[in-house]
Amino acid sequence: MTTTTPASDQVELGTWMAREIAEQPQVFDRIVRDRSAAREVAEHVRRFRPRFVLFAARGSSGHAALYGKYLVEVGLGLPAGTVSPSTTTLYGAEPDLRDVLLVSVSQSGGSPDLVEVTESARRRGALTVAVTNTPDSALGAAAEHVLDMAAGPERAIAATKTYTASLLALYVLVDEIRSGTATDLSHLGAAAQRVLDDNVDRVADAARRLRFAERIVTTARGYSLASAAETGLKLAETSYLVTRSYSGADLLHGPIAAVDAETAVLAFRGAGPGGRTMADVLARVRERGADVLCAGTQPTDALLVPEVDEALTPVVEILPLQRLAWSLAVARGLDPDRPAGLRKATETR
Repeated sequence: MTTTTPASDQVELGTWMAREIAEQPQVFDRIVRDRSAAREVAEHVRRFRPRFVLFAARGSSGHAALYGKYLVEVGLGLPAGTVSPSTTTLYGAEPDLRDVLLVSVSQSGGSPDLVEVTESARRRGALTVAVTNTPDSALGAAAEHVLDMAAGPERAIAATKTYTASLLALYVLVDEIRSGTATDLSHLGAAAQRVLDDNVDRVADAARRLRFAERIVTTARGYSLASAAETGLKLAETSYLVTRSYSGADLLHGPIAAVDAETAVLAFRGAGPGGRTMADVLARVRERGADVLCAGTQPTDALLVPEVDEALTPVVEILPLQRLAWSLAVARGLDPDRPAGLRKATETR
């Protein structure tokens, strides 16, 4: 199956996605250079003193919210969870949200269900914050406070720079809430560029290895669980692959029975507790005969990730996987800029 590029826009397949992947080091530099907006929102959060944090998001933004949940529970010591928008939009549920911080994450800010959830939460006593790449959107208007991802315009359907920008925006916000003193992130843009540069040949090798794969499992533990979920989504939407994402712990509780020699496994094992716990998981899937590719800090890993603080690892480790998704799609004759049946902004109710 191939996607035809319109005659009015005859460009190389995946041009926009490729450019936007390459832009991310500059996006990171821009976000960490000016933290004033995050600092202002953090001050309001500290005064509000939430006892619980809820995230509202879907798709890639939902994976960013999963990352945010780890940031909140580990960094702020607060319980965190994700809302089910349909309990509000379909069933009219109105839980008491006093003492709750609701963080809505959306690159477009246009999904009606997230707007309705944010408006409803604000009426029910929550402090509402929108993290979006479109601060003048309906979501931005619905929330009490808005944090701009500052990723710049994104033309490709598949989110790349808006995904990592949302991760970094959440990290900066939680960092400001936690201490009010900025953690030095000036190295992050350079680390991102190094990841892209160091993995050019490795991505090409991984793409050749996976070109004819039909079933892929992505897996991780801890903060990197968001990276596994996002990788599965990127492969599905750009190469139309059947993918499943699991926590390494959950994979061993049943799904491993479906792993065999016809399965490719993409695993994340960065530095830190989450990565270290993947050793047993990798041993088990190899016993099942799976073709295993790791993204990690060891020189023998298929994709190489620098050793940064574990809480920041998802911001940089996803970059070579985005390149891999792009490479596989192009190798299959598909256009990752225009996945079949998808639009840039998906509206759900």
